[in-house]
Amino acid sequence: MNQHSPSYAITIRLRYSDSPGAMGKITTAIGEADGAIGAVDIVNIRGGKISRDFTVNARDVDHGKRIVEHLRTVEEVEVVHTSDRVFLMHLGGKIEVLPKMPIKTRDDLSMAYTPGVARVCNAIAEDPDSSFALTIRQNTVAVVSDGSAVLGLGNIGPRAAMPVMEGKAMLFKEFANVDAFPICLDTQDTEAIIETVRQLAPTFGGINLEDISAPRCIEIEERLDKELEIPVFHDDQHGTAIVVLAGLKNSLLRVGKALPKIRIVVNGAGAAGTAIVKLLLISGAKDIVVCDREGAIHAGEPSQPDASKQWIADNTNPRGASGKLSEVIQGADVFIGVSAPNVLQTEDVAAMAADPIVFALANPDPEILPANAAPHVRIMATGRSDFPNQINNVLCFPGLFRGVLDVRATTINNEMKLAAAEAIAATIPESDLLDDYVIPSVFDRRVAKVVAQAVAKAAVETGVARRRNKPAEEIM
Repeated sequence: MNQHSPSYAITIRLRYSDSPGAMGKITTAIGEADGAIGAVDIVNIRGGKISRDFTVNARDVDHGKRIVEHLRTVEEVEVVHTSDRVFLMHLGGKIEVLPKMPIKTRDDLSMAYTPGVARVCNAIAEDPDSSFALTIRQNTVAVVSDGSAVLGLGNIGPRAAMPVMEGKAMLFKEFANVDAFPICLDTQDTEAIIETVRQLAPTFGGINLEDISAPRCIEIEERLDKELEIPVFHDDQHGTAIVVLAGLKNSLLRVGKALPKIRIVVNGAGAAGTAIVKLLLISGAKDIVVCDREGAIHAGEPSQPDASKQWIADNTNPRGASGKLSEVIQGADVFIGVSAPNVLQTEDVAAMAADPIVFALANPDPEILPANAAPHVRIMATGRSDFPNQINNVLCFPGLFRGVLDVRATTINNEMKLAAAEAIAATIPESDLLDDYVIPSVFDRRVAKVVAQAVAKAAVETGVARRRNKPAEEIM
C-alpha cells in the first residue's frame, strides 16, 4: 500500500459553526478516511461561522477524493472548495527571470541598454571569450530535453516535460546559485537536437541534457561534447553514476569490503546502467555482470544490437557468467538496479554473499521493496525520499556545474566525475557512517560546495579549465 505523501496533498476549505466539538468531528472524519492532517489554518470568521483550510496528505489522487467525499457527509460542515497543492505550486510555472540591478533613471537605461551596451557588444565581437565575463553566460546552464524519457512516465513530449525541467532549474539555483533555464525541444530527431543545441550554445556556459531516451542520449552527448566549447553533461547517465559510486564507496567502508575484490551485478543495460559500469571500472571494480531482460550479457553472445550493449559485452563479465538475474546474483556482494519494479525477489537477495549491498533505484517502485529485502540485506538504497539512503542526482549536478562554471571548463572528464563522487562520499566521516546513512541527505548544504571545489580542482589539474577557481563561498 502506498504511504501518505505531500505529492498527493490537498487543501480543503471547510466552513462550519464555531461551536464546541465541531473541530473534533472534522478531524475524526479525516482520520476515518485515513487522511494525514499536515496543517490547519484559519481563513476567517463571519456570521458565527468559521472557515479553515485543512491540509491533508493522501496516498494517491483517488484517496484524496474519498477524503473529501467523506467530509461532505459530516453534518453542518460545508466543503467550500479543494485545491491540489502540487498543481497550485505549478500555476504560472516555478521559475522567473529578474534583473540584477534596477533601471530607474536615464543614466541606468543608457548603460544597461543603448547607447552604452554597444561598447560591450563591440568588446565581445573583438574577443568572443569575453562573453563569459560580460553576459549571463558565465553562470547559466541550459536544461535540454525532448521529453522522450521523463521520470517514470516515458515519452510524454516536450510540453509535458517542462514542469520537470523547471524543477531542475530550481534545484540548480537553490543548491548552487547556478542560473538554469529549461529548453524543451519539439523534435526527437538526433541530428535536429544536436544542431539546435549547437546553435543555442553561445548563450550558455554549460548544457545539461535531461530525460532523453537511450541510446540516442549517448550519441547526442558525445557529439555535442566534442563540438562545443562548453561542457555537456547528461545527468541521467553520469549524475546517477557519480552518486551511485559515492554511496557504494561508503557502503563498502561500512561492511569492510574492497571494490576490486567484490562481485557486482547491475540490472539494466541502458544509458544509466552503462554509465554506472564505466565509472565503477575506472574506480577499480573488476567483476561486474550486467543483465538486461534476457539475462546476463557476455562476450559469447552474438553481436549486440547497439553499441553500448556491445561495449558491455566486451568489457564486463570476466567469468563469462550466463543465465537470468536470479542465477547470476548468487554469491554477489552488490546489486545495482536501474531497471524495473519488482524484478528482484527475496530469495535472490538471500542468495547473495554475506553483508549484501542492494541499490534498487527504479522509480517510483524499486526492484525490491526495502521491507521485503530487510531480513537479508545489510545496506539498502533506493531512489525514493521516503526510504533511507536515497540515491538522488541533486547531490551531484548543482555542485558539479558550479565547479565547472567557476573555472570555465571546456568538458567534464572522468577525473572530474571521480572527484565529485569522492567529495559526496567524504561528506560523511567514516566514523559517522551507518547502514542507513551511507549517502548524505539531499538537504545537506555542505555537499554542493565540496563537490564544486573538487570538480574545479580536477578540471584545473587535468588541463580543461580556462581560469583558476574562485572559492565556492564567494558565489554560493
